[in-house]
Amino acid sequence: MLLSALLILPLLGVLVPLWAHQYGRTRCAWATAAAPALALLILFLNLPGIADGQVLASRATWIPALGLEWHVRLDGLAWLFALLILGIGLLVILYARYYLSEKDSMARFYSYLMLFMLAMLGVVLSGNLIQLWMFWELTSISSFLLISFWWHKSEARRGARMALTITGAGGLFLLAGFLMLGQVVGSYDLDQVLAQGDLIREHAWYPAILICVLLGAFTKSAQFPFHFWLPHAMAAPTPVSAYLHSATMVKAGIFLLARMYPALAGTELWFVIVSSVGMATLLVGGYFALYKHDLKGLLAYSTVSHLGLITLLLGLDTQLAAIAAVFHIINHATFKASLFMAAGIIDHECGTRDMRYLNGLWRYMPHTAALAMVAAAAMAGVPLLNGFLSKEMFFAETLQQELLGGLSWLIPALATLAGVFSVAYSARFIHDVFFNGEPIGLDRTPHEPPRYMKIPVEILVALCLLVGILPSFTVDGLLRMASGAVLATELPTYNLSIWHGFNFPLLMSVIALIGGITLYSQRKRLFLFHSRFERFDASETFERQMQKFLAWAVSLQAKVDNQSFQRYLFALLSLALLMAATPLLDLYHLEGGRELHPLDGVSLMGFVLLAVGSVATVIWHQQRLVSLLMLSVVGLVVSVAFARFSAPDLALTQLAVEVVTVILLMLALFFLPQKSHPDSSPSRLVRDLGLAAVFGGIIGSISYALMTRPLDSISHFFLENSKSGGGGTNAVNVILVDFRGFDTLGEITVLGIAALGIYKLLLRLRLYMPASDGEGRAWAVERHPRMLATLSQSLLPLALLVSVYIFLRGHNLPGGGFIAGLVTAVAMILQYVAHGVDWLQPRLQHLKYQRMIAWGVLISTMTGMASWLFDRPFLTSWFDYLHWPLVGKFEIASAIAFDLGVYLTVVGATLLILANLGKMTTVARPQRQAEE
Repeated sequence: MLLSALLILPLLGVLVPLWAHQYGRTRCAWATAAAPALALLILFLNLPGIADGQVLASRATWIPALGLEWHVRLDGLAWLFALLILGIGLLVILYARYYLSEKDSMARFYSYLMLFMLAMLGVVLSGNLIQLWMFWELTSISSFLLISFWWHKSEARRGARMALTITGAGGLFLLAGFLMLGQVVGSYDLDQVLAQGDLIREHAWYPAILICVLLGAFTKSAQFPFHFWLPHAMAAPTPVSAYLHSATMVKAGIFLLARMYPALAGTELWFVIVSSVGMATLLVGGYFALYKHDLKGLLAYSTVSHLGLITLLLGLDTQLAAIAAVFHIINHATFKASLFMAAGIIDHECGTRDMRYLNGLWRYMPHTAALAMVAAAAMAGVPLLNGFLSKEMFFAETLQQELLGGLSWLIPALATLAGVFSVAYSARFIHDVFFNGEPIGLDRTPHEPPRYMKIPVEILVALCLLVGILPSFTVDGLLRMASGAVLATELPTYNLSIWHGFNFPLLMSVIALIGGITLYSQRKRLFLFHSRFERFDASETFERQMQKFLAWAVSLQAKVDNQSFQRYLFALLSLALLMAATPLLDLYHLEGGRELHPLDGVSLMGFVLLAVGSVATVIWHQQRLVSLLMLSVVGLVVSVAFARFSAPDLALTQLAVEVVTVILLMLALFFLPQKSHPDSSPSRLVRDLGLAAVFGGIIGSISYALMTRPLDSISHFFLENSKSGGGGTNAVNVILVDFRGFDTLGEITVLGIAALGIYKLLLRLRLYMPASDGEGRAWAVERHPRMLATLSQSLLPLALLVSVYIFLRGHNLPGGGFIAGLVTAVAMILQYVAHGVDWLQPRLQHLKYQRMIAWGVLISTMTGMASWLFDRPFLTSWFDYLHWPLVGKFEIASAIAFDLGVYLTVVGATLLILANLGKMTTVARPQRQAEE
């Protein structure tokens, strides 16, 4: 449970700023920071076990039949990433307090940020592949919200859409890869997957699995050719950029490569794909970073380059290369977060991020300049800083490759070229911003930021120095912990000393430093050379392709969707006919050997009423009220049929649904045009009658075939186990709240979402209000007859009492939360009809139907999760018998809480739809600003 708190705390943290913002911005920041601070404390409490090589886990069964479970897994790699996510996230929260302006919604920003933190922690701590994927997709959604935080800016909206599209598409490939992995291994449990590396690599599906997983990782970590979305995500506020680039989102792809390393690495296909993509990303990002005038644009492309470096190391497929990759993950997180925060300070105090105007800031912001220069030097790989050590390890590993044969020298040569680029764009960052003359055309005089805004940068820069000077004392233990989890074997010998003597990696570093400074000194020629290429804007290209795709989708929809219900029904039934007609051609075997029951008078009467009601609905379809009454006859006969065939629960449900449906249709009829469309032509009528006869005959034949054959049903299982397994004698209700409780939870969730969607549509709907009926008769002056109002008010307590009775008896007798909810909804709707909205609204002003839906779904979900406290699968019910004074033996079951959630959701959803549709005819009609 302590491990699960690592995810529960950020989840609660999503709600904290929404409450704390009313107490001021500073208190809101500190209150939000409490959740990651507590999570950090829990993380460090688990450090001794992780340092000993243990894998800590917390499990809760979810759906065992599908191999799904709640599995929080903490090993060295997960501990490292959780440290980065929580630690840097905590610094970003404190930094954002001073970065956001008074116009920005701090509550919304912090809520999105905590959701982002929750998603990333879920990715790194998940011990189940499907659970990992769910959090993976949540990172895409939460990053979309953060990138588009300044939604009024078009570049923010475009950047958010681009990020969501690219990473979302990659997530679908990742899901396919995980599903195949689960089939190969026989489990989605991460421990089993990582332990079956040989089985996976030898399987015929291995190439498909590898490509799908790599596509998910490459799109998320902005690897070439998917790198273009990351620079355009810079439209987000700088705290988001600092967090996204250092510890979250893009690092999720790197984490996935490291996590799946024991299972997927070790093949030539892995080396070719991962190393090639990593090298291309390393060079492309480094080259384009040189030409960006925007500070954040330069840092964004540098992130792309460094992510390519880490990917290349993981693709080199040696143990020391994997250790170097983990080391650079740590170093990149520290210097890149500090650089983005420094860039945000410069933008905040100068009003621009354009390096063509940001000159000579050393004189105006010496403290910030010193911090930024140290971080940039670490990014360039200058000695005595952390970036130098991991860059040295990178160079050393490129020299050990022989997989390309005689061309193996290309890898260290290109790695050195990438090092030259890194030094060049780092030198440009330092020189163009802090030296190079005086600022040009700034709207304000640059100055140092508030003192506490610099503290997060100071902490990160201090780490760059400490790791660079004292690596063995500061980072060696963490590196061994994380690398051991990646390799899943004994670690090879390595040395984190600052000095390794004169060797080729040192020579490559010297060449990179000298070459980078030389390259930067020739920047005018470089810019002239670069300007000769045709300008390419990935954002514009992406938007054009999206518009083409949208135009194609619209044209396809126009061909398929001609708004003809007859065509839709014809296509649907034709497909069913095509699938069912062939077996039915064997007429001799259509009839089974089971004897039919003799026809009695009651059944015949029911059949006649059903047929007459159906035909009358069609004949009098233009007389809408009459056709509605005939349709209600059909529903009533169906209810009676359920009761006759010993299904009282279904009968009650059908009857209640019928009442609600009739009310809904009566409201809808009021807003329909006064005159119906003319009838179809005779030829079309003949065609439709023929189609109806054919399809009716097929459905009748299928029904006849089923009724004349012995039915092998699973009902016996439920009847035998409903009492012993679910504690109730009403098998239908036990199925709904116990055996198939997960289905019911999904259904009420869908019902709630549908009701909220309809309500939102009604906010914008402006309907025509007819002054008379279809025959020109004016509406009655007395809209709410006194007799109806008096009777309905008298019936309300009785109806609510019946509703409570049906609810409480549902576990053992016909009833339950769904039926009781419909009865309550009908009783409340009767009050709207009898008294009107204007009379009823002041009396129900505190009754919020949206909150009822939310509470209903929440109660049902929490009831299911409560079983985890007893180490039982999700939604496992509990029941027992108590002996109460006067009452005697009394059964109590946890299913009643689940049923309460169903009840609240049904009442809230039904009333939200019907009451607000009824309000459309009154002065109390829904207004957009009413609930927002």
